[in-house]
Amino acid sequence: MKTEDLPGFFRDADKASLNGQNATVRWNAVRLVGLLAGAVGGALSWRLGEIELWGLLALLGFAVALVAEVILLVTQPQRDWYAGRALAESAKTLAWRFAVKADPFFEGLSPSDLRRIMRDRLAEVADKGKDRIRLSSDQLVVTPTMEAVRALPFLERRRIYIDDRIRDQRNWYASKADRCKRLGLTLQSALIAGEVTAIVAAAVRAFGILSIDLSGIFAAVVASGAAWFGLRQYSSLASAYSVAAAELNLTIAQLEDVEESDWAVVVADAEEAISREHTMWLASRTGAII
Repeated sequence: MKTEDLPGFFRDADKASLNGQNATVRWNAVRLVGLLAGAVGGALSWRLGEIELWGLLALLGFAVALVAEVILLVTQPQRDWYAGRALAESAKTLAWRFAVKADPFFEGLSPSDLRRIMRDRLAEVADKGKDRIRLSSDQLVVTPTMEAVRALPFLERRRIYIDDRIRDQRNWYASKADRCKRLGLTLQSALIAGEVTAIVAAAVRAFGILSIDLSGIFAAVVASGAAWFGLRQYSSLASAYSVAAAELNLTIAQLEDVEESDWAVVVADAEEAISREHTMWLASRTGAII
């Protein structure tokens, strides 16, 4: 069961989250670049007639940073990012619970009861972000693929759940952990190099070798890099994703041996593990951008 087989509720929330994430990252990047350009322009001097060119760069840089800051303040794309992610993940776990007959979509419930429970649960989820997320897709609640998977024999349902849900999620976490660790180390190394360069530039100016305040420029570069590092949270995400991937590895082993009588409860525990990681991510992101 792939992404396109999930309810329209998930797809709408996921799209809103991705749009919010892209806007948040883009405008924060514009703001930091603008501030950096302002710092460079303020540290250097080059006059062409009546115009101070570096001063003009500083003016434009700070103006761009101000515009980006205002856009972030007014549109608050980070709220779409977080609300959309929360709604999407909640809809995804409900869809899988429905499809594989896990709590609360137990074996023996009528189709009407199943759809009612799904609608009620999604309505509770939607209430948390209805001011930010527009739900307009078809098949918002239940898709034909979800019903088809639910109708399969237990062993087939178990295989699909392990492969398409748990292993797929485990691989995503592992891949993201490696990427965040790699990017975090790269950025930290760049920050250290910038700090060393700033020290050298300050020494050069202190001993009168060069009158230009290059140390201020490199300090601005390091500050911008540190702000970006704080925005992306590479180190904390790498750790959280690694823990989640390891936990899901153990979950796979448990699911491969579970009997049908215990299936609904074990799947619910597996979904709780995924939800727990997302809850921790959401808590770590709140207030981290602005």
